[in-house]
Amino acid sequence: MSPDAPAEFVRAATSLMAANVRAEVSVEIIPSPTRIAPNSAAISGEVLASGNSESLHGTGRLILMHDPDQIVAWGGSFRIVCFAQAPLDSDIALDSMLSEVTWSWLTDALAASGAEYSNASGTATRVLSQGFGELADQGESAHIELRASWSPRGDDMSGHVQAWATLLCMLAGLPPTSDAVSIDAHKRERG
Repeated sequence: MSPDAPAEFVRAATSLMAANVRAEVSVEIIPSPTRIAPNSAAISGEVLASGNSESLHGTGRLILMHDPDQIVAWGGSFRIVCFAQAPLDSDIALDSMLSEVTWSWLTDALAASGAEYSNASGTATRVLSQGFGELADQGESAHIELRASWSPRGDDMSGHVQAWATLLCMLAGLPPTSDAVSIDAHKRERG
């Protein structure tokens, strides 16, 4: 983070790691993309099988952008962009309602975490693939992807991170639970 970053961005970026998320979600700070906004911070998350650090059930990224000039399309000085993806059973990928359900999981998670926002947009994509030739051994596979953005209100992003982590768990097919732990309890920083 730049030493001359505005105080509101510093508070917001610091709050990214203050969220309580489920123990199955491993979160780490990653380098944020450059040139997307005057200030940005990013985290990534992985949903792992309970007790197994090798079995990946889903993954995602969340980027916080800040422009003190308050971009009109954003409706404020902050914007969150997220990506979430998880493998699926091929039968589930064929469900025509899956994209709508995926979007509703995000908006429901934002509401449940008390994260206030505006100007939401996004796409949900179902991918079904079949390997051929040298890739025939891969067989059939499927996954769901959600790419979304919204403008958070205020500078406390912990509820937004909690909602994103909840979405990752829902996409991974984990049952609902109220057990959450602080990100600080299991964060990793990339050097």
